[in-house]
Amino acid sequence: MKLKRLRDHPKLLEQAAAWFASKWEVPVEAYKESMELCIRQQQGIPQWYVVLDEKQGIIAGAGVIENDFHERRDLTPNLCALFVEENYRCQGIARSILDFIRKDLGEMGVSKVYLITDHMEFYERCGWKFLTMVRCEEGELIRMYEADCCGWDVSLA
Repeated sequence: MKLKRLRDHPKLLEQAAAWFASKWEVPVEAYKESMELCIRQQQGIPQWYVVLDEKQGIIAGAGVIENDFHERRDLTPNLCALFVEENYRCQGIARSILDFIRKDLGEMGVSKVYLITDHMEFYERCGWKFLTMVRCEEGELIRMYEADCCGWDVSLA
């Protein structure tokens, strides 16, 4: 399995946009637009990451965007769309993605990254800290976590 930064592998754009759209209720066009900006600008936000299996199929991935559909525009950037295919879960892939992203963002000068989730225990085991409750665009309250991006020693795949 190989973890790839989409900005380094622009040929994966169509495949990645379709894969993420199939996992989340966001149109493929929205993913494509964000991913095209990631590839075009190279540094900064947004960023997208995928994990490929031996047949070059996407088995996991995540993104980093300015805001993940919540009211706290000041808490940015946000990790989003983390997903691991069911057959590949419980193998440390999600944790590897999280660590890789934190290191990559730290190298870009980002000091903190945020996420909203109801999967509290998993993120806490991965070193994320509860920050506050935030209101989503749908009106519900959800937990927001933060993590530092500097000082990581994670080898790039």
